[in-house]
Amino acid sequence: MNGLMLVARREIMTQIRTRAFVIGLLISAVLVAALSYAPKVFDTPDVYTLGTVNSQQLPLQAAAPEAKFEWRSLPDEAAAKQAVLAGDVDAVLVNGTKVLTDGEIEPELGVLMQTVNREVRLGAIGTSIPPLQIESVNPDARYESARTGIAVVLVLVLFMMLLGQAVMVAMGVVEEKGSRIVEILLSTLRPWQLLGGKILGLGVLGLINLVTILAVGLGAATASGIASDFPPGIPGVVAGVLVWFVLGYAFFATLSAALASLVSRQEEVNTVMTPLTMLIMVTYFVAFYATNDATGTLATVMSYVPPFSSMVMPVRMAATEVPLWQVGASMAAMVVAVLAVLAFGAKVYERAVLRTGARLKLVEVLRAK
Repeated sequence: MNGLMLVARREIMTQIRTRAFVIGLLISAVLVAALSYAPKVFDTPDVYTLGTVNSQQLPLQAAAPEAKFEWRSLPDEAAAKQAVLAGDVDAVLVNGTKVLTDGEIEPELGVLMQTVNREVRLGAIGTSIPPLQIESVNPDARYESARTGIAVVLVLVLFMMLLGQAVMVAMGVVEEKGSRIVEILLSTLRPWQLLGGKILGLGVLGLINLVTILAVGLGAATASGIASDFPPGIPGVVAGVLVWFVLGYAFFATLSAALASLVSRQEEVNTVMTPLTMLIMVTYFVAFYATNDATGTLATVMSYVPPFSSMVMPVRMAATEVPLWQVGASMAAMVVAVLAVLAFGAKVYERAVLRTGARLKLVEVLRAK
């Protein structure tokens, strides 16, 4: 166990001191903060410039408080037409009976003017119609869009982190094997200690990246006011994402190390990693589909099937309420899958990592004694 921790510490200290790691971490933090502020920056209120000719201004602001209205008084209909064609106003209310526009009026503005004008005229003759009372039978419905947005962000983050860390593990294995450093290391360490230390060390680095992204994202969302629209239970979702990242990383990183041990040159890494890369991509596509149908049959079933559950279940947890027993059952299945992959990966790594030269076939390695 001491050897495993020494290897893990070596991986952490070697990578964390590099300029690439620090710069990458800073860039990730800045991008996440910028994305958290983006909705507030780009979600500007609608602004309309309207004109009147022999008409009173309609009380549109009370009916649409999120928009802004600017009114201009024009002398006659000819001046109104000229102002519309010149683009100085969006529409002109003439004599309280018609609206002049350049082409078709914007649907939202047209409906708003028609509705408010009708209410004003009814009020003028002493008739009032109370508005319909809208009552949602689903108290969490107002969080649906926020839940979907959070699920989309989480699946993107998990995909990039899992794929990036798997590739990093593969490159590290091939670098040590190609330079024959692994032969020196294995003179004092057991293969499982070297493999486990590398996976653990690079996993800690990935966890640092993920924690930074989540912390900066939540902090920026709180500062920008977006967090006020978040559904309750976000801390639980964040904790779940961290656990699922650890499980998904252990699964994919172990396979990545095992496959990378079959080759001795970095030029061959992409080829040998293709099956694993495709598996991660398929997992991502299934999880991304689940963001729009988190309660559907496909999302529900795949959230129990490793390794798809490593992305699909956190998406379901973010997009909808998931019973704890389902989360527990999914995690238990994923833990079993990780243990099986660790046993498989350690066997392949031990038999292949010292065999340099031409690319090894997985079948031959498994048959070797």
